[in-house]
Amino acid sequence: MKALIFEHFGGPEVLQYKEIPDPSLVSGHILVRTKAVGMNFADIYRRRGNYHLAGNPPFILGYEGAGVVEQAAPDVTQVKVGDRIAFVDVPYANAKLVAVPVDRAIPLPADISFEQAAAILLQGMTAHYLVNDSYRLQAGEQILVHAAAGGVGQILIQLAKSKGAKVIGLTSSELKKAVAMNAGADEVYLYDSNWVKQVTAYTEGQQGVDVVYDSVGSTLMDSFAAAKTKGTIVFYGMAGGDPPRIDPRMLMDTSKTLTGGDLWNHITSLSDRIERSQQLFEALRQAVIRIDDLTTFPLSEGADAHRLLESRKSTGKILLIP
Repeated sequence: MKALIFEHFGGPEVLQYKEIPDPSLVSGHILVRTKAVGMNFADIYRRRGNYHLAGNPPFILGYEGAGVVEQAAPDVTQVKVGDRIAFVDVPYANAKLVAVPVDRAIPLPADISFEQAAAILLQGMTAHYLVNDSYRLQAGEQILVHAAAGGVGQILIQLAKSKGAKVIGLTSSELKKAVAMNAGADEVYLYDSNWVKQVTAYTEGQQGVDVVYDSVGSTLMDSFAAAKTKGTIVFYGMAGGDPPRIDPRMLMDTSKTLTGGDLWNHITSLSDRIERSQQLFEALRQAVIRIDDLTTFPLSEGADAHRLLESRKSTGKILLIP
């Protein structure tokens, strides 16, 4: 099969589109012919060598995608050849064939495209647990969303608005501000402004938002400053660097809450994955969530896709099409 591989760490130039052996079909697995593969910034970190990778080269990136079942192990009865499925945490997805554990195979309804599934599941499930589990968002509450023009940020805005919340976003440029506003944010501020002061002024009735969703990390103390007394900060990413250490006395003095979030703690079974994905698919059908700005590259041009994602100039999901 053809796959996007790399044999040593480095920039996008280390990626190669090459013929490699098909994956083996083992017990409890299916072979999926991929139709769309989602890209994430974790792919950049793995290619650079920032994340540990098990095994030996050649390495294959990619953890989410959608496609059609081509083969099934004899002990697999839940799905059959020809079924449409999606997955969110299966390695080696940057290839024409992927071995998927059957307990991670999410059934894909006929009215949801492969591209939609590859674009929404990872970021969508993240946004879903953030507004339903990490902090159960209520109508009328005010929230602050970091990286509001990113994949999670745009879906987070839309899910929050569907719950009746007022949303303030943070972005790094006027272009990204327009993207966040188009997603439904009520107001958006830029990181190079005095956004803490702007947020507290915007929420003058309570001097801060009810909850901050912080995926940047290095901004954590400013997030605390932008939250109201008795507010909550949900920390779920470190795109901007490691967070500072938090003095528990500050939490006591302000009655503020710091909680963490990681998707894999919220989808620990196939039923979890199916339930959340079904809710996301229904949100797509009802236009509660829109994913308009997809950028696609042929899998053979994966290096160019990496360059675009690494430039931080992209505003929506990037897909690789095998």
